[in-house]
Amino acid sequence: MDRQQIAKLKLTFDDIAHTTEDGVEYWLARELQTVLGYQRWENFLVAINRAIVACESAGNLVSDQFREVTKLIEHGKGGKREILDFMLTRYACYLIAQNGDPRKDEIAFAQTYFAVQTRKQEVLEQRLSDINRIQLREQLRASEKRLSQNIYERGVDEKGFGRIRSKGDAALFGGHTTEDMKHRYGIKSGPLADRLPPVTVAAKNLATEMTNLRVETEDLQGEAPITREHVQNNRSVRAMLIERDIRPENLPPEEDIKKVERRVKSEEKRLADASGKLPESSKKE
Repeated sequence: MDRQQIAKLKLTFDDIAHTTEDGVEYWLARELQTVLGYQRWENFLVAINRAIVACESAGNLVSDQFREVTKLIEHGKGGKREILDFMLTRYACYLIAQNGDPRKDEIAFAQTYFAVQTRKQEVLEQRLSDINRIQLREQLRASEKRLSQNIYERGVDEKGFGRIRSKGDAALFGGHTTEDMKHRYGIKSGPLADRLPPVTVAAKNLATEMTNLRVETEDLQGEAPITREHVQNNRSVRAMLIERDIRPENLPPEEDIKKVERRVKSEEKRLADASGKLPESSKKE
């Protein structure tokens, strides 16, 4: 998502914000539905109901964050009817985004927009960057866990998995081993991937998923053939990067992903209290 997209979405979310007499920011679900790219209310209502469950599970009072209201709309020949809507605090909107369709760019942006109290674009951009890194790291964890399970089922133990992964790293980093790269980055403990830039994490994940696919479809058995496959996949991914003048061994390290995850979680914990509470009386549009 580029800066222009971020600026456009920010303005859109700003435009549909409302404020109660007590100064509590809120959004209306019907307006939010459109901004988040949902065509059908029924589909959006699924995300709302999941968010309500998440709110309860977190120990928060649902009525403070979600408030059912009715809205009059025109239909037919001047007729009117009531439809269901919701007043939503910033925290409620955040939970909806967390339970929305992750394939939508609007959802990814909303997770950030509602999680931070400031609307400064640079803060939004930083958090989007943090979320992107976290998601990429989680994908790599999942693909490596799957590879570990795949090779264990094919007669390779944990030490063998370590050797396979290390040789794959050497292929990706132009002959530099995992330990070499840790030394370059000044990593004294923890996985190399926790300090890798997003493009390198994505590259490692692609090579690992390619290995998983080949191991499963070709039913590769034993350490040697799986190692050859993993090394070749990493070489192929490296060749693609080199073609774009990207040498992963020369890219600078990023902030430890564990610090990023703690920062994001800390912001989430403060969000419910900072969002305020909706007024007791229901609102009729």
